[in-house]
Amino acid sequence: MTPPPELDLAAARKLLDAQPFSRLLGARVTAFGDGGATLEIDIRDDLHQQNGFLHGGVLAYAADNALTFAAGAVLGPSVLTGGFSVQYLRPATGRTLRARATVVHAGRRQAVTRCDLLTVTEEDEETLCAVAQGTVLPVTARTS
Repeated sequence: MTPPPELDLAAARKLLDAQPFSRLLGARVTAFGDGGATLEIDIRDDLHQQNGFLHGGVLAYAADNALTFAAGAVLGPSVLTGGFSVQYLRPATGRTLRARATVVHAGRRQAVTRCDLLTVTEEDEETLCAVAQGTVLPVTARTS
């Protein structure tokens, strides 16, 4: 699956940068296309919860955006999350959060996507800390 011609890695990065919350978190798209997308966030102290682990809301944000960008690689740039679920497997600690999403199935009216949420150490070792699955819907502009 190749992305629609108007959507490539540079365009995906521009779309992400247009989201103020994504800029606040320092999120970046590191891979895009072929029905997949990878989003990364540096793990900082101000993103931790009270026990010193990365906050679950940051994991959910990363899953939501990675799922949607993966689907956008197939459906085009005008998409919205229809819904998703996250299963937390272990506390997230490390240097970087990596959300790696792929399209499981795409049709005309929706795409089903899966995302592995991994933490990355200074030695570039990945640890799976959560998994997510969601549906993404193409949207058309309203004329009213």
